Amino acid sequence: MQESNNHSFNSEYRNFQNNKGQKEEVNELLNEIITTSSTQVGDGAYDRVQTKQKMAIPYDNIREADVFWSKRIWREIDVREKMNLIFSAEEQPLIAVLFEILRNNPDVQLFADDEFTEELSIEQVVSKLHLRSKVDVYDENADDYINQEVTNAFNPDEYKKFRLKEDWIFDEERGGMVVRIIGLAPIRNVYDENGNKRGQEALFWMHYPEVRQHLARYDSYNPLNDAIRLSWDSIFEMRYFSSRITKESNVDGKRVEDYETGKSALLESEEIERRIFNMEHDMWSY
Repeated sequence: MQESNNHSFNSEYRNFQNNKGQKEEVNELLNEIITTSSTQVGDGAYDRVQTKQKMAIPYDNIREADVFWSKRIWREIDVREKMNLIFSAEEQPLIAVLFEILRNNPDVQLFADDEFTEELSIEQVVSKLHLRSKVDVYDENADDYINQEVTNAFNPDEYKKFRLKEDWIFDEERGGMVVRIIGLAPIRNVYDENGNKRGQEALFWMHYPEVRQHLARYDSYNPLNDAIRLSWDSIFEMRYFSSRITKESNVDGKRVEDYETGKSALLESEEIERRIFNMEHDMWSY
């Protein structure tokens, strides 16, 4: 009986040590992704309050009885557009901010899909980045090639798009349209073994209402005024970005690219935007 208990304890201890080692390795990789720098002296003409002291303004409650009309929308933000250059700023791009939030807040949930049904661990996400790989390296002493593990540099430029999942709601109590972001996902290209592009995938999905408080503590670049800094939560809530609708809720679950291509797809996205605008306008028609 005692031998069985010792075996169980040893097994649990080994699992603990393995998990501990895996978490330390993941934290090490996250530190390589997140590059931060701090000045040794005051860099500015005046002392500035750190954005990390800010908090996201809570949403007003929406009663289901006041929802006269609603539509679910998916849209993509392309960081290569001029208005979206802040998303890929060299000092602190959004993808690095998201990873820093994950490192400092391990309780933040990640999901594999935009329905938030399949949860992902931070270990699974990091493994998808392929930051560690094994290559054959020539060893002069052995006069032969040896298989050695190397660390690949994280490239934030790979993330050219971010995807949003939103609910557009006409609230009778407010007498106007309200938009609430539900999900946020960084998008990257997928390539085959020959380097040919196969498509795109979401690295992970975050439940946006859960991460709002964290995004509010990180600065974003304000191209119009250095004195007034905008948090990442403010960027999203103020709609300070350019985007294109890729899908609206429909009976077939089709995306715009499933039935339109090229210029026609862009026109269809604009048409969906126009229908949402006209819906709010028509509510006040006499």
